[in-house]
Parts: sequence; structure tokens; C-alpha cells
Amino acid sequence: MNLNHILTEKRNPQTLNIDELSSLEIVKKINEEDHQVPQAINKVLPVIALLVDEIVSAFKQGGRLIYIGAGTSGRLGVLDASECVPTFGTPAEQVIGIIAGGDKALRHALEGAEDNKKQAIEDLKAINLSNKDILVGIAASGRTPYTLSALAYANSLGAVTGCVVNSPQSPMEQEAKYAIVAESGPEVVTGSTRMKAGTAQKLVLNMLTTASMIQIGKVYSNLMVDVQPTNDKLVQRAKNIIAELTGVSSEEAAESLQTYKTPKAAILALLTSIEGDEVHRLLDKHDGHLKKAIGEAVEQQTKD
Repeated sequence: MNLNHILTEKRNPQTLNIDELSSLEIVKKINEEDHQVPQAINKVLPVIALLVDEIVSAFKQGGRLIYIGAGTSGRLGVLDASECVPTFGTPAEQVIGIIAGGDKALRHALEGAEDNKKQAIEDLKAINLSNKDILVGIAASGRTPYTLSALAYANSLGAVTGCVVNSPQSPMEQEAKYAIVAESGPEVVTGSTRMKAGTAQKLVLNMLTTASMIQIGKVYSNLMVDVQPTNDKLVQRAKNIIAELTGVSSEEAAESLQTYKTPKAAILALLTSIEGDEVHRLLDKHDGHLKKAIGEAVEQQTKD
């Protein structure tokens, strides 16, 4: 295997003497290199936006967003997927992260798992991947056999495919319909792609899910109105959101949250004259889009 042509495997000329530096000099050097990551992402924003549009379309048709990768890339996909549930109130199956080697690989290095092409297909069959879904493969090198196999299988089903890679002209870039190539450059420590490449991947995944959730109405203004109040901090955040958007006191916000169970329903009830089951019915009618539900309620009240 020849790794010399892979950007993320090249030696970084800026850090050839890093083993001779002081601790402060080392972290300064790492910080200097990290500054290149947002610049690399800026160049691929149009492709990211196109993939967001595909994800939104899939969500509206009952499809899912599925991340797949090995090692650090796989872990980042699982992380982003798992955070959608508490942040945006999504069903657990709407955004899924798959890592080569399964859950054990989240905590333990199972580097051989990335070469198992057949297992990638089996992992996708296990979640019943279909042409309604979006599959996004993640790999710094863009050549991981497990992830490349997954993309090829998804394409054979007619699913929309994307990839997040950090080296240009890779096999995954050729296989995916939407290739996000964030050229973060050689690493501070040669080949340690948990560093700049991993940072770039995390930023891109943040954009994919956050922008998609905003587009389907999971955010009102810049507030996470679908937050799940499952612990003390999130309960308080939900109350704060309700109070912020409606102007009621903390006590009234808490009472409304207790009555309607979700921030969205509480906000809709407080901002309009709608009460009881009609609140949830109207939200369901608009697929949980709060602004649209408020708009219809206000329009109806104006007519009345």
C-alpha cells in the first residue's frame, strides 16, 4: 500500500523539529496548524449546503441520515448522531452513526475492522438501508475499505451518498455523489488524523445536522425549541426558552411546560389562544414546525 500520495499522510514541514520544542512552543505550533481547518472548510461550503438540502428532503420523506466510518472518523459520526436526540428531539433512528467494529470500537482501537468490506454491507443491511436514506462516509484518507464498500453498496440501492474526506482525489470522492473534501493538510504528528482532519470532520458534521434540523423547524430563531427536558439542566433550558420567547415569568413557563410537556407546545399555547389537544394537533399538522403553527393560529384568530 502506497500512502505517499495521501495528503493526510505527508510530513508537515512546519513541525519537523517539534520533538525539540518546549511545551508552550508545541501547543502554539498545534494551534497555528489548527487555524488552517476553518479555511479548508470555507472552500467546500457550497457542497455542504447541497448535501444539507438532500438530507432535509430525505427527512421530509421519512428517510434517515446515516454516518459510517472507522476509527476516529466512525467515532465522530456516532457522536454527532447521538447528540441529535437531546438537542433537537429527533427519534433515535433518524440520525444513525455506524462505526467499523461496532460499539466496542468506540472505546477500543480495532484497527483491523476498517479493512472488512463485507462487514460494512452487513452493517447497512442490519439497519435496512434503503433508497430513501442518505449515507455519509467519513475518512481522512478517503480510501478506507470498510467505508468505501458502504458507499458502493448504498449507491447500488439508489441512496444518496456523501463523504467527508481530507485528502483530494480519493476513491471515496469518486464514489460519493456529494464529496466534501476538506483539505486540512499534513498533521502536526505525521498521520495522526485525529488532529486537524478529525477537527475538520467534526465541524462539517456539526453543519450537516444543525443546518438540516434548522431547515425542518427544530430551531426557532436561534433557540433549540425541541430540546428534550430529560435532566435538571435541560429542564431549566426548556423553561428559559419558553420564557424568552413568550415573555412570561419563570413560574408560568414551568407551569406551561408541565402542562404541555414540550417547549414547542408550551410556546404555541402561550402565544396564541389555542389550548389542550388542539395545540398538539396543530403542531402535528405542520410536522412540528413552530413558526408555521403559530402563523396558522394567528391567521385563524384574526379571521375570528
